[in-house]
Amino acid sequence: MKWTQRLRSLIENRSNKKLSRRAFLKGLFAGGASLGVASSLPPSPYISDRYTWEKFFQKHYKEMDPRDKEKVFSRIERETKKNYKTDVKIADPAPIPGVKFVYCLNLSACNGSRYCVKACVEENNQSRNPQIQYIKVLELDRGSFNLEKSDRYYKGESVPREGKFYLPVQCMQCDNPPCVKACPVQATWKEPDGIVVIDYDWCIGCRYCQVACPYEARNFNLADPVLEPQEVNPNQSYLSNRIRPRGVMEKCTFSLKAKKAFVLKEELNTIPSFFYYFDD
Repeated sequence: MKWTQRLRSLIENRSNKKLSRRAFLKGLFAGGASLGVASSLPPSPYISDRYTWEKFFQKHYKEMDPRDKEKVFSRIERETKKNYKTDVKIADPAPIPGVKFVYCLNLSACNGSRYCVKACVEENNQSRNPQIQYIKVLELDRGSFNLEKSDRYYKGESVPREGKFYLPVQCMQCDNPPCVKACPVQATWKEPDGIVVIDYDWCIGCRYCQVACPYEARNFNLADPVLEPQEVNPNQSYLSNRIRPRGVMEKCTFSLKAKKAFVLKEELNTIPSFFYYFDD
């Protein structure tokens, strides 16, 4: 059986039974070995130095008890200290009972300044090189909504431009998220408060969720994130703004840590043309 056929079979089996990350990788590697290709292929540049023994046998987030979480969070804090010369604290705020979060967007107030993008990058420890941005601001002709003719890379020094309007696009935290259905190892799910999250230590980087997302709101971490020590936000959450490892998917979580403290997103405090509103 070709490895592509074996991969397809593993994905199809997901609908019939729960498939663990370990079983998925084991099945995929076994398929390659049976064809004699595993030994001939070079190690993946995205996973070769990512999986230590401790990481590989780590439990899924939903299966971890408080003691398991304490060990994992301590490991991440040590790794961040080593790699980014910064002391950080990994938190795990739980969903607030009876609360489901949404946000509203006033397009008439957005002036295309991209201040929200800058604040989001800083709050969520997104890589500066290569750049990863959760919010894409599109410039469109006023009176038109043809996204194929939109400009994401417009010059921001002279906005708003006459005859143009601006449309920020990010993860919409769908009620029925196709990205969650596409994941073969249950590394992403929707929380009770409406936010779609990712267990970055469980993600295998297959990018199926990226293809499934209609908003192009998921980003693949191609390289080790680059941040200077002074750029690191030390207040981090396991399911949101901790520094993501190379080779995994990442996305907007509506600034999960701030959300679960029931305050507005960090971005709101920096936007001169108050066009975001974040509430339950």
